[in-house]
Amino acid sequence: MPLQIAKLDSAQPDFKRRLSALLAFEATTDESIDSAVAAILHDVKARGDAAVLEYTNRFDRIPGGAAGMAAFDVPQSELDAALAGLPAAQRGALETAAARVRVFHQRQKEELRDFSFTEADGTVLGQRVTPLDRVGIYVPGGKATYPSSVLMNAIPAQVAGVKEIIMVVPTPDGVKNQMVLAAAAIAGVTRVITIGGAQAVGALAYGTETIAAVDKIVGPGNAYVAAAKRRVFGTVGIDMIAGPSEILILCDGSTDPDWVAMDLFSQAEHDELAQSILLCPDAAYIARVEESLNRLLPGMTRRDIIRVSLGGRGALVKVRDMLEACEIANTIAPEHLEISAENPRRWADLVRHAGAIFLGRFSSESLGDYCCGPNHVLPTSRTARFSSPLGVYDFQKRSSMLHVSEAGAQTLGKVAAVLAYGEGLQAHARSAELRVKGAAGNAQ
Repeated sequence: MPLQIAKLDSAQPDFKRRLSALLAFEATTDESIDSAVAAILHDVKARGDAAVLEYTNRFDRIPGGAAGMAAFDVPQSELDAALAGLPAAQRGALETAAARVRVFHQRQKEELRDFSFTEADGTVLGQRVTPLDRVGIYVPGGKATYPSSVLMNAIPAQVAGVKEIIMVVPTPDGVKNQMVLAAAAIAGVTRVITIGGAQAVGALAYGTETIAAVDKIVGPGNAYVAAAKRRVFGTVGIDMIAGPSEILILCDGSTDPDWVAMDLFSQAEHDELAQSILLCPDAAYIARVEESLNRLLPGMTRRDIIRVSLGGRGALVKVRDMLEACEIANTIAPEHLEISAENPRRWADLVRHAGAIFLGRFSSESLGDYCCGPNHVLPTSRTARFSSPLGVYDFQKRSSMLHVSEAGAQTLGKVAAVLAYGEGLQAHARSAELRVKGAAGNAQ
């Protein structure tokens, strides 16, 4: 059965309407999920460890027994054993990926510096950058396991200088993924707890008798985890509420169509709501890509998911030229953008909104997912218009530094007083005026 995928043409009068309908994704929370999450969070906040134990037993079928919460802690020796026990190829791949991720984020850290400057009157102004004290990393478990997510979330936190990195990972029926544990050992995670779901998010956010409250929670999860992160935001920081994965490919028709087809598959295989779109000015080339899609699909192990994903949210789009492709890309603001073309930097300079930009036909998005170095935690659902990939900056905060000299207070005090009186804040104004020599009421 041929693949059913939308075919659009930017020259068609209804193109904008059809594109908007294709991009529409309402990330609303199911009311039943939201109410269930609210109850779990309230219970964890009130009863702490007892509630976490109860929910872990119910959802993951792991009783704490006499050991209580201690039964869910994975000792460092087990992490080290998991790393030592991996096949050489898997261990080598993890270590190579981790090294590249660490080098990239170390460069990022170098850009986030303290600074200060002294004004003519001796006033010193500046900025101090400090790491968060403690962060929580949620790693999915069960049907899907993601050691790469461990690296991408933990390493920038470690590079930022975070002292405590607490990882929670559900292990239904007590089954632990050895690559996930090995990744935690490589990434420098300080504590691994085998709990998951909304109860794990609540434990990290509020703290329990045995789990210290964190400053920020990062990492992907299911609808319950996303709803919980949304609810605890404000008590703790969060990275983002991520939507389905996305890829947008801008191609001038010079790349092997099988490569482009497989890149479209690489996102479609995530889940049925993932989105894969090709923009190309060459109608004949688009037809060749479609032929590749149909020919290669039967060989994909996740072909049923790919078929639903491409049929529901995928598209092959004919554009007038590559310039228009870039304009449309800025409208879509994709999570992943591949520019598979000659002289890709020419077109990259025209792109303002994308989570990650892959330049040239050899830069497959899958390389960025695993081992290039830049972070694979990226903004989705058009949020690349205003947000950025996860990075060292997500685990640091900035404090403004102000050391006003006596001379500086003479000028700034008068300015502040005028503005404060204008806002009706007398104490603010007087506080500034008291430091100005000769001001009314100022003892000299």
